[in-house]
Amino acid sequence: MRIAMVSEHASPLAVLGGVDAGGQNVHVAALAQALAARGHEVEVYTRRDAPDLPPRVAMGPGVEVVHVDAGPARPVPKDDLLPWMPAFAAWLQRAWSPRGGRGLGGRRPDVVHGHFWMSGLASLEAGRALGVPVVQTFHALGSVKRRHQGDHDTSPPQRVALEASLVRDVDLVVATCRDEVAELDALATPRRRPAVVPCGVDVQHFTPDGLAEPRAAGSPRFRMVSVGRLVERKGVETAVRALAVLPDVELVVAGGPPPHELHLDPEAVRLRSVARSLGVADRLLLVGQVEQPDVPRLLRSADVSVNVPWYEPFGIAPLEAMACGLPVVGTAVGGLLDTVTEGATGALVEPRDTAALAAVIRDLLDDPARRRRWGRAGRRRAVAHYGWDRVAASTEDAYGRAQRGSARRSAPMPSTTPTRRVPSVMGASALHFDEQEAV
Repeated sequence: MRIAMVSEHASPLAVLGGVDAGGQNVHVAALAQALAARGHEVEVYTRRDAPDLPPRVAMGPGVEVVHVDAGPARPVPKDDLLPWMPAFAAWLQRAWSPRGGRGLGGRRPDVVHGHFWMSGLASLEAGRALGVPVVQTFHALGSVKRRHQGDHDTSPPQRVALEASLVRDVDLVVATCRDEVAELDALATPRRRPAVVPCGVDVQHFTPDGLAEPRAAGSPRFRMVSVGRLVERKGVETAVRALAVLPDVELVVAGGPPPHELHLDPEAVRLRSVARSLGVADRLLLVGQVEQPDVPRLLRSADVSVNVPWYEPFGIAPLEAMACGLPVVGTAVGGLLDTVTEGATGALVEPRDTAALAAVIRDLLDDPARRRRWGRAGRRRAVAHYGWDRVAASTEDAYGRAQRGSARRSAPMPSTTPTRRVPSVMGASALHFDEQEAV
């Protein structure tokens, strides 16, 4: 198949750890490469956020990243990108038209896969105009984000309504966990039942075998590690507070800006302030961005992986820890409910419950046999269920479902049935922007 992936803010080429660079970037990059390894031709369309980026970048055999001109050629927070999605959609439509010539050699893709809701808007607008089946993965739902963040949610006010329209209008929604299916059911009635395809992990890169990051002389007896974007909803504060009753434990937090810029990061500053107030600042190690090749070394240096977000659409970091043979202590939310097997590969607690978290960690650290047993089981589970080859095969099946559904929907109707023009998903009622500026 000729596959077009649209990931408007999350480039597969981005450095991970920033506010808007995390699991989605990893997912898109790895899925594109895994699909290409199965013989497909894949292009990933992402917004140009710097003027010197080349139009196209070869990411690997069968995969190219295409930079789309939509909005200013500079970084823009993802929650501010909605006004540029009509321009993004128009660019895609031109690229996929026979005379466009800027994507897939000017050929129409066989399927379009939108990643994140704004990508879905652009994908559906362009795909529908050209009769291309559209698959949608949300990675996060605005209704869930609003529930947990309340007034701190910076999403555009139209987000939930536009996501509901996508659920109804795309050919197939691909959910990353069972919990998301329930959220989708509450949001809107989909055209057809969502497919559940999890995120994956590179089980050849993330392994229990290999070098481990050395610990400094005089370090506490135990180390727990948290890897992910440095944002409040990731729940790192709960782990910091747990240090107060775990005197022989240090917490290493990987994510955020480069180490020399951590003093400018609001969340890093806040976490350090909390640690100082609790008298545990000497046992909180914020290491900033860690390049993906170095993450396994960091994970292998720890005794337990702590992943305690308030909510989590999927969560790749726990899978990476499991693949490295590390037991996981997480929160009972989202994708962690699927990936972490309670009492076999890890333990789950309620979000923001410091006492429960500290108690589970204490019991686990005091039982090395259980840590080894859970670590081995986690590795087996990661390999058996979450390798990217398996995820790519399931995604391929989902594309086939979308194509068959689209073909049935496009079949000629009886002549007595009036033709109904479907309005734009990004009509004037949904967006308010200066059209001339957006182009």
